[in-house]
Amino acid sequence: MQEYRLEMRGVCKSFPGVKALDHAQLRLRPGTVHALMGENGAGKSTLMKCMFGIYEMDEGEVIFEGKPVKLSGPLEALEMGIAMVHQELQPIPARTVGENIFLGRYPMKKLFGIIPMVDHEKMYADTAALLKKVRMEFDPKQPLGELSVSQMQSVEIAKAVSANCKVLILDEPTSSLTQNEVEALFRIIEDLKAEGVSIVYISHKMDEILRISDEVTIMRDGQYVGTWDAKELTTDLIITRMVGRELANLFPHRENVPGEVVFEVEDFTSINPRSFRNVNFNVRKGEILGVAGLVGAQRTELMEGLFGIRSHSKGTIKYQGKEMKIARPKDAIDNGIAMLTEDRRATGIMGVLSIADNISIASLIQYLDFGVMINDKKIEELVQDNIKKMNTKTPSSKTQIQSLSGGNQQKVLIGRWLANDPDVLILDEPTRGIDVGAKYEIYTIIAELAKQGKSIIMISSEMAEIIGMSDRVMVMCDGRVTGFIDGKDATQENIMELATQFE
Repeated sequence: MQEYRLEMRGVCKSFPGVKALDHAQLRLRPGTVHALMGENGAGKSTLMKCMFGIYEMDEGEVIFEGKPVKLSGPLEALEMGIAMVHQELQPIPARTVGENIFLGRYPMKKLFGIIPMVDHEKMYADTAALLKKVRMEFDPKQPLGELSVSQMQSVEIAKAVSANCKVLILDEPTSSLTQNEVEALFRIIEDLKAEGVSIVYISHKMDEILRISDEVTIMRDGQYVGTWDAKELTTDLIITRMVGRELANLFPHRENVPGEVVFEVEDFTSINPRSFRNVNFNVRKGEILGVAGLVGAQRTELMEGLFGIRSHSKGTIKYQGKEMKIARPKDAIDNGIAMLTEDRRATGIMGVLSIADNISIASLIQYLDFGVMINDKKIEELVQDNIKKMNTKTPSSKTQIQSLSGGNQQKVLIGRWLANDPDVLILDEPTRGIDVGAKYEIYTIIAELAKQGKSIIMISSEMAEIIGMSDRVMVMCDGRVTGFIDGKDATQENIMELATQFE
């Protein structure tokens, strides 16, 4: 029996202006969970896309079950026994759960023994059996678009398991999952390990890595740093080896001093009776208001309502005592409100456009000559200033944003709103899928904005982030505000007590 199921040796991969992988390597043993860690931009996802056949390597080799292989694409990888759950979901919302799971490999039958067609009965029966195996209670015939982001991610995991793979790559699999769903995923992983499957697990969540992993490989700047037995590692050791330096504190010292109330929301109620209702809160100048709650608390829906993405049936929004009429996002932007959305791929980035386009899109009107012509020179100055301030790793401002790592994409999106100089900045999961080093940079930016007098509303599902960054915490449960906690007094216990106050 081979000691290693799969080996990647001396892998190099370059994109225009940047070397993403520089003689990287990875070795996977059968029946183990191998964590792959590194800062955003370290090359983790690029290495996995080389393994899965999405990217062609410039140099290096892949040894699978003792034999050199060259993958021409994901379909060949799947046929060989390599499956991947991507960090950024790629669902087809209008199709059913079953159709999404068996996309590209539908079971077929012949009508009248001649005409090939999809065997829907078998597909849905197989889907039902698979969902039962992985303990997911979804209707195989339900349109995927009706599910939440976390449920869609669970379907992607089921899809990978359905391929009967020998190697399973999980890229940030728990970034959108509830705690119960995370526990369900870990049970699936243990079952797959028992069947001898090799699992590559990419995550920035240290507690998960130390709990689920057998071995840990760390990358930095596209290079291999080393591989260690997970039992030998601690959170501090992992962080030091990831970033090449020690991080004394996970959160920066904040110097903001909240002032007078500037932003007020009164009796704000969704047009959807199952969503947010009778919400009242305010935010002070220079304050960071953390918004906590469990999945389904309607935090995102509330903020989308305030930004004009969702309709509301009643309620008022005031800034400095003056009521604002917000029926669409443009109204919010014109009134000095900005919103960083939760799902950067679906509602944030414009993937095929450049970094310059993505940064400037919300503030183009400020850079028009004679009201009609875009001043490219001023926009380039704006973009370069944002790239520098945000410490964004990119070859140039003309690079397509979809080629950047998730963390660098997030920095570009924050830069987009900073370019518009908002008074109120709504941040929905601002550090989702971002490593500890990049998180600290974003925390520092948030703290600096609050110091400058900006009013920050920050939704986060990470309890430590809420406690570490908030001046006040607003807790929601089932569409209602259940209480407020001073940042100094916030604990996991008192937040959870308010987050579970169902009617």
